[in-house]
Amino acid sequence: MRKTTVIATMLASTILAGTATAEDVTLTIESWRNDDLAIWQNDIIPAFEAAHPGIKLKFTPSAPAEYNAVLNSKLDAGSAGDIITCRPFDASQALYEAGHLAEISDLDGMANFSPVAKSGWSTDDATVQYCVPMASVIHGFIYNKEAFAEVGVEVPETEAEFFAVLEKIKEDGNYIPMAMGTNDQWEAATMGYNNIGPNYWKGEEGRLALIAGEQKLTDEAWIAPYRQLAKWAPYLGDGYEAQTYPDSQNIFTLGRAAIYPAGSWEVSGFNGLADFEMGAFYPPVQKAGDTCYISDHTDIGIGMNAATPNAEAAKTFLNWVASSEFSTIFANALPGFFPLSSAPVTVEDPLAEEFISWRGECESSIRSTYQILSRGTPNLENDTWNASVAVLKGEETPQAAGQRLQEGLASWYAPQQ
Repeated sequence: MRKTTVIATMLASTILAGTATAEDVTLTIESWRNDDLAIWQNDIIPAFEAAHPGIKLKFTPSAPAEYNAVLNSKLDAGSAGDIITCRPFDASQALYEAGHLAEISDLDGMANFSPVAKSGWSTDDATVQYCVPMASVIHGFIYNKEAFAEVGVEVPETEAEFFAVLEKIKEDGNYIPMAMGTNDQWEAATMGYNNIGPNYWKGEEGRLALIAGEQKLTDEAWIAPYRQLAKWAPYLGDGYEAQTYPDSQNIFTLGRAAIYPAGSWEVSGFNGLADFEMGAFYPPVQKAGDTCYISDHTDIGIGMNAATPNAEAAKTFLNWVASSEFSTIFANALPGFFPLSSAPVTVEDPLAEEFISWRGECESSIRSTYQILSRGTPNLENDTWNASVAVLKGEETPQAAGQRLQEGLASWYAPQQ
């Protein structure tokens, strides 16, 4: 009997010890966002751990440029963390296809996301989800409210009003109408073509039709944004051709330009640099009464390492990322990066709040070149950069740019052949 009692006691001790260990789980999070370390340590981690005793979080970011290589090495070696921060589209899809990211389609929190929000981290046929959408950036225009008041102009709602505002600012002479250069190329496509374009190709309707081969880059809906972009040049200031991205940021935040074609990621930085009140407006529509469309681009997701030994704790964390609590903390800790969840969010920063408010007025889409269409050679995203610059500088007509991009896409993408 004594022997049996001793054995039973030992088994009970083992079970209790095992239970204690199971309740004391540490989830390691891989990320490229090393700038966010303080936000995780001071805001996100304390909030999660307070609500989930027994689960600890450890945020271990890599340098952004090194993240993909470092992460892949860790995954191959079996030393990667439990949670993987996911870049959108092909890089994360490759991790899923290699068996490194777990399918999370049935995660309860996934019900809080729209198809547009989920598109950055799902298979091409949208049947499998492998990362929780975490944040997006929204495109539009940031403007100097003091400059608008001085010149006597108001926020434009239509394309005609937009150019009338630019012309009046130019005539006034005290401000460069709009701060954007072409030296780095990507701005002309990202803050130019893919900013205003969704109003022409009707957001997701046109983007998905292009992927399906039902529309072409030579169609009017895809040429028209280039036609508008070509009209920007007289309003960008002298020497815009050699102007870099940091140059444009400085020109605007120093108060020398009235308007800045923007991504919402600028909000935090601009708040600390500009000594004037800023506002934001979404891309003006073609004519009054038209539906407005915005580029609400999927930027950051977060998923589960398929090899984690802590799958249940990881799912608990991912469900929390889909919650209103996380969304509100993240949106206010990092103004300009917006939660993609449909859970209620209160944004405190006034400029960031202007951007996110557009979701209630406009239809959301994502950048046209990011899903599927830039996998081949020539790369459509890179070609859109140089085409946007060439059109803006008058070196290529909108029609010629569309034809060149269409021929490049059709050379490798079967639905466009």
